[in-house]
Amino acid sequence: MAIVGLTDAGDHHLPHHVKSRAVDDEAAAADYCLKGVRHLSDAGITRLPGRYVLPASDRPGASVCISSGGSARVKLPVVDLARLRVPTERAAVLSTIYTACRDYGFFQVVNHGVDSEAIAGMLDVAARFFELPFPERARHMSPDVRAPVRYGTSFNQANDAVLCWRDFLKLSCVPTVEDVVPSWPDSPADLREVAAAYAEASRRVFVEVVEAALEALGIGNGEDGVMEELATAGSQMMTVNCYPACPQPELTLGMPPHSDYGFFTLVLQDDVEGLQVMHDGEWFTVDPVPGSFVVNVGDHFEIYSNGRYKSVLHRVRVNSTRPRISVASFHSVGTERVVGPAAELVDEERGGEARRYMDTDFATFLAYLASAEGKHKNFLQSRRLA
Repeated sequence: MAIVGLTDAGDHHLPHHVKSRAVDDEAAAADYCLKGVRHLSDAGITRLPGRYVLPASDRPGASVCISSGGSARVKLPVVDLARLRVPTERAAVLSTIYTACRDYGFFQVVNHGVDSEAIAGMLDVAARFFELPFPERARHMSPDVRAPVRYGTSFNQANDAVLCWRDFLKLSCVPTVEDVVPSWPDSPADLREVAAAYAEASRRVFVEVVEAALEALGIGNGEDGVMEELATAGSQMMTVNCYPACPQPELTLGMPPHSDYGFFTLVLQDDVEGLQVMHDGEWFTVDPVPGSFVVNVGDHFEIYSNGRYKSVLHRVRVNSTRPRISVASFHSVGTERVVGPAAELVDEERGGEARRYMDTDFATFLAYLASAEGKHKNFLQSRRLA
């Protein structure tokens, strides 16, 4: 979550004309930063503004190496959906999914059926959106984390004591993509069409993967109808992320350590590395696999699985030479649904285990996101029972 504990170090690393203005008007300088990192990058800054400098204890250290080496790396478990669809191989793939969700909280999905043109098109239109003139992007800016369409910067810019080196475009996909597309940005001209097609495709992948993950838990579709809801009336939100090249990447992060709130998040990324996951107490860089989806367990699924599946910390590193684009598609139950451990897993009469989490809902998460400045995964920790 948001990083705290740093007094503003000032804006003495802004471009000269902005620095001069900041001397007379500190609010104007702060506003300049809140316009986002693409805005700063386009201004040609050569040193990181103080608002982006993390406390020494939270800095990532040496910058990400784009080619090879430079940090510990991990090859996530690979789930092949083509094999999942073969009856004689399904059990082995289900075992891979269960182990990945239990031990890593992350895996990569290949042979998912989303064609390469849809993937390349989504990454391309995302990059072109962030290349638009700032006034065009700014039409969609909002400090309201509840806004269904929102262009913003950092993690939660209204509360972040230290800003993250990220700009984003949030696109709500509920109640249906068809319903909300007219509210999405109309520039670039093909954004709505391309992003809508991608949203539908990622949802199909999610439904297949979450159904398998529930089967691997041994609860099938769930007595409470959770699978039917996830397939027909669940929530979906896409966040398109831009991480420009950063002048001093060792001092900041694109995203701070955090966990996701939903059941599963599907991440599409370009060929520039940056995603890191926490495993066995250490940070590991995920190698991008072209055309794959990175899938991670969210807080809701950890709660629903009563802790069998793990929603783990992850963060994003930035680099000094290449911009990075990613598209995260967050999937969960409907926003009004209360989530608690599956009855099949905690029913003592059926040999269930002790309940480890209290119930939660989306409104509780939004209230936390809008008000909290805790870091790491405090929201999930707040749901745990003693």
